[in-house]
Amino acid sequence: MKQKLEALILTAVDTLKNEGVIDVGITPKITIENSRDLQHGDFATNVALVLAKPAKSNPKALAEKIVAALPKDELVSRIEIAGPGFINFFINPDAQFQIVSQILDQGAKFGLSQAGAGQKVQVEFVSANPTGPLHVGHGRGAAYGSVVADLLEAAGFTVHREYYVNDAGRQMDILATSIWLRYLAECGEVVTFPTNGYRGEYVREIAWDIHKSAGNDYRRPAELIVEDIPPDEPQGGDKETHIDALIARAKTLLGASLYQDFFQIGLKTILQDIRQDLAEFGVNYQEWFSERSLMESGAVEEALERLRQAGYLYEQDGATWFASSRLGDEKDRVVVRDNGQMTYFASDIAYHMNKLDRGYDRIVNIWGADHHGYIPRVKASIEALGADASKLTVLLVQFAVLYRGEEKVQMSTRSGEFVTLRQLRNEVGQDAARFFYVMRRSEQHMDFDLKLATSKSNENPVYYVQYAYARVCSVLRQLDEKNWERDITLGMDNLNCLREEHETALLTTLARYPEVLERSALMYEPHQLIHYLRDLATEFHTYYNAHQFLVEDPIIRNARLNLICAVKQVLSNGLLLLKINTPEAM
Repeated sequence: MKQKLEALILTAVDTLKNEGVIDVGITPKITIENSRDLQHGDFATNVALVLAKPAKSNPKALAEKIVAALPKDELVSRIEIAGPGFINFFINPDAQFQIVSQILDQGAKFGLSQAGAGQKVQVEFVSANPTGPLHVGHGRGAAYGSVVADLLEAAGFTVHREYYVNDAGRQMDILATSIWLRYLAECGEVVTFPTNGYRGEYVREIAWDIHKSAGNDYRRPAELIVEDIPPDEPQGGDKETHIDALIARAKTLLGASLYQDFFQIGLKTILQDIRQDLAEFGVNYQEWFSERSLMESGAVEEALERLRQAGYLYEQDGATWFASSRLGDEKDRVVVRDNGQMTYFASDIAYHMNKLDRGYDRIVNIWGADHHGYIPRVKASIEALGADASKLTVLLVQFAVLYRGEEKVQMSTRSGEFVTLRQLRNEVGQDAARFFYVMRRSEQHMDFDLKLATSKSNENPVYYVQYAYARVCSVLRQLDEKNWERDITLGMDNLNCLREEHETALLTTLARYPEVLERSALMYEPHQLIHYLRDLATEFHTYYNAHQFLVEDPIIRNARLNLICAVKQVLSNGLLLLKINTPEAM
């Protein structure tokens, strides 16, 4: 509906350009809003107010010229000018029935648009360190990123989904050393496990598998491991020194090749688990991009050299610094430490250089909310590399907090105390998990209510929406049981008999779907689609409870069947975009 009105307005504007009323170089942004009060029409636009200044015209006078230039269309029954120059449109009541045939004709394609015009968008999301299984906090970013990518595709963008694998650096060394220490315990060596090691049961399982296949090949005496190692002081002191010393000792005693066995087995095992978990959750990627590949290819050095050539690197206290404060960051950042090691940020600069070099029109990073302070330095690095920092959009996702009753579940990958995404899916089901994760704005705090997610009641929002779909299916089964056939043509020819208040409300809500879908995509807000589906389900349930569909009169019966089948199609389209099932019976 809005798209049709926008086309009519653009035609009128073009007419006024040809007449010299509006400069040909002006391209107006057409905004059409639903009227808050139906007495003032169904839709309104402020295009005359927007164009008044560049057209050097009084807004109300310009509105009159736009209205006069509007082509006639059966969609519009009346047009009024209100206030300082708003144009109000009154829609022909019979025109609203066109949405039913449009939905049933287009089927699964209804609502799709070409707003993105094929622009290339890279969406990077989850990218959790492969140091442990995905937990429920990661699940929210996975569901959100997956739906954002699918929405962008539905809006006509070419989308590349990517997971950045942090397979280099200190955290992976901590994991490898943690596995080795657990392996030594399997061999009978007694070494106190470090406070800062990874303590999860999955580490023990990896170590057990290594011991089972390799026996004592990697065994080293405990006294050699702990000799001259700084103390581990959980209540104070420098825990980092202790774990770093253990990492160095592991590399020395095992040698580079044998140490890499633990590093690679840990990485491969956990990454394989993450891949499987995400695939089962309906999350798939075109690429798993390795951080290590940046280092091995020399991309990090290349990125730093480009920054140096641009005059943004300097040396201080033995370290190399990026002058990010000159480009909006709160302070400068170290990219090479005084010991010669590159920082994680240096790799991140190279990764974003790589993204830019791949020619994406938009780059969308989905990060945890704790990375908020990281945004200015990354944007600064993009600008320093000579690229357009506005190409990068960073969307922040608050971790979901899980509750069992009134008790908050504490989670820490390092300590091993966490609920995995797999456990959550097994408990509440795939549909509830995905629906609940994207039900609110990504940056809003979220308490995941397990009791609500598993309830079979209208209080459970995903159950409520799916039940609307199942109810339509139930009506169609009852139609078959009565040995009646649905006459689609008869129903289409008599849609104008749908004059009940609930029917009008449903028609209006159905017509909103394309707009909601496009807005959800362009604003990266899947929760708008969720809210729409709940509204549509509410309108349908109200209609279902107030009226009979399988009435004796074939005209009314088939018109109503066409209407509820349109509801069924839109519910299906929306839920499938969310990768949520559409059960035919509940």
